[in-house]
Amino acid sequence: MTQKHVSGMEVSAVSVLKRAVELDQGARLLEALVCYQEGIQLLMDLLKAIKDDSKKAHYRAKIKGYMDRAEQIKVHVDQQKEEDATGYSYGVLFKPYVGGALAEVWVEDPYIRHIHQLYNFLRFCEMLLKAPSQVKTIHLLTSQEEGDGGQQMAALAEVKQSLQARGVSLDLQYSSTIHDREIRWPSC
Repeated sequence: MTQKHVSGMEVSAVSVLKRAVELDQGARLLEALVCYQEGIQLLMDLLKAIKDDSKKAHYRAKIKGYMDRAEQIKVHVDQQKEEDATGYSYGVLFKPYVGGALAEVWVEDPYIRHIHQLYNFLRFCEMLLKAPSQVKTIHLLTSQEEGDGGQQMAALAEVKQSLQARGVSLDLQYSSTIHDREIRWPSC
């Protein structure tokens, strides 16, 4: 490997890790974690390419420090996202997974019956429309409201019409046997 290539790897690693530190200091921990992980990988690749033992020791120490910080962030983020955690927007939770090639989303939620549950589904749909994706179809499988289900059906019909006006189809189906919530999309 040429010295020029090694130097380029070093510049890339430094750039990504500087960004990680900036994001970390700005309390943008999920983004910082991704940058730390990428930067660490770049440093590990660099470590394989260099021959100087003093430089290797220097990079090993840097890798250890960044790995320690990344692990601290990961623990913090995991604690924040524990079950029943509140305060996270759909954008924060799903942004890392919603990409430009995303065209279809499947939502299974047996509890989209009451007004607050309908609002949550609507907010999820809004997040998909605002994301840099090309979502054209949202499949919703839910259970029907007990009784006549008029309010639920009217509200979902309104959501369907609103999505259609934005070029997105809502495929609505009902099931009396589902009991778990799930959101899926094809890996892009």
